[in-house]
Amino acid sequence: MELDFTRLDRAFNPKCVVVVGDKQEGDFRWLRAQRAFKGKLYSVQVSPKSIEGIKKLGIENFTSLMDIPGDIDLVICAVPRTVSVQILEDCIRKKVGAAHFFTSGFSETGTAEGKKMEAVLREKSHQAGFPLIGPNCMGIFNPKIGIKQTVEQYTGTSGQIGFISQSGTHAIFFSLEAHLQGMDISKSVSFGNGIVLDSADYLEYLGHDPETKAIGMYLEGIKDGKRFLKVLREVSRRKPVVIWKGGRTEAGGRAIASHTGSLAVPQAVWDSAIRQCGAINVDDMDELIDTLKALIYLPPVKGARVAVAGGSGGQSVAIADDFGEAGLAIPLLTRQSYDELSTFFSLVGGSYRNPVDTGNPNSKEVKRIMEILARDANIDSLILMISTHFITMGFATDEDVNSQVSLMADIRDRFAKPVMAIVSYSTPRGMEQARSVTKKFQTKGIPAFPSTRRSAIALRKVLDYYRRRGGNA
Repeated sequence: MELDFTRLDRAFNPKCVVVVGDKQEGDFRWLRAQRAFKGKLYSVQVSPKSIEGIKKLGIENFTSLMDIPGDIDLVICAVPRTVSVQILEDCIRKKVGAAHFFTSGFSETGTAEGKKMEAVLREKSHQAGFPLIGPNCMGIFNPKIGIKQTVEQYTGTSGQIGFISQSGTHAIFFSLEAHLQGMDISKSVSFGNGIVLDSADYLEYLGHDPETKAIGMYLEGIKDGKRFLKVLREVSRRKPVVIWKGGRTEAGGRAIASHTGSLAVPQAVWDSAIRQCGAINVDDMDELIDTLKALIYLPPVKGARVAVAGGSGGQSVAIADDFGEAGLAIPLLTRQSYDELSTFFSLVGGSYRNPVDTGNPNSKEVKRIMEILARDANIDSLILMISTHFITMGFATDEDVNSQVSLMADIRDRFAKPVMAIVSYSTPRGMEQARSVTKKFQTKGIPAFPSTRRSAIALRKVLDYYRRRGGNA
């Protein structure tokens, strides 16, 4: 089916949303999730018991989709499988913009009945040119206008990252974890079985979306490989696309078949095809978030040589290993840098070879140290390490943290080199503080990561991306 951007845009930016089939037994999960929606919200339900609960929520209920006045942009369908075809037919007659079918029990069950009903939905949608999202999915998340996949998601803000996921769970977890790390979603979709609109359709849409600067994807399989790769190549020329592919093992492939009914693609073939299209492969949720974070905040990365400041002498071996295993280098500085450092750096319990120890008694010289590293001809990127352990122990204050954030922003502005931060923690309280410090850095446009390993992998992914593009992104 040829993609109608106008109708899909109505679904992602609706002015009127209708939830069909939400039940009291499910605590009205879909209606409650849309309570922050800024447009018109209606319900369709025929059960007297559920209707009473919907009225208590203050939402107007109808017993038929056809009775709702005016245009409807998005229908969220939570009816049993046996009623799904009837609801689709009503959506088509009502000229609804698009419908998200949360309803499951189709080809992913492997049963003849499920496959037959899915085929009917597909055929009717194609005949009418109707954009059906799903089935067996969590649909659309647009925090800016209050459309959510679950009650727990945030609203009232918008970011630069678009996310496309075959898995509803991954779509939700990605949005929540990215938000905690200071990165918000522009638009996201969980598309499940993808019987009408598939990954290529959403990728093409987000590729043209002006609010989306980078796109993340979780995929289990693709139905039209030729079209997907064509769209991926075109979109990757305009904005970065990072893809986490599920089903890399035989067991993972079996799980995919029962999850969304997709066929797994051999990993080696997949990796090669994605690289040729200019996109970035990642292996898990952490890599997905970290790589997108580096793409959003860093300028083009041009070299593999990294200077790290802030780690203790005892951490230097682990730091060097993490960056070395990622294919990056922690090189020696120039003679000029060492001569300058030697004029003030205290070697008591510390080292300035690289990594550079900025603990006591050198903590008051962080500005001079970072400026020396930024000028060094052997260094392409700069990283400052901060441990929340020193904050929880009272050895560092919020004022100290704010000063270091401002310092790194100043270094970033004055020197043409990528600047990053590592904010580590070792306790639950420290984790909360690390989230806060991370957001402070990223408010200033500096990506912050929870470990040296994660920062190293993200930096390597982004370096490879810019090298493939010739550094002209």
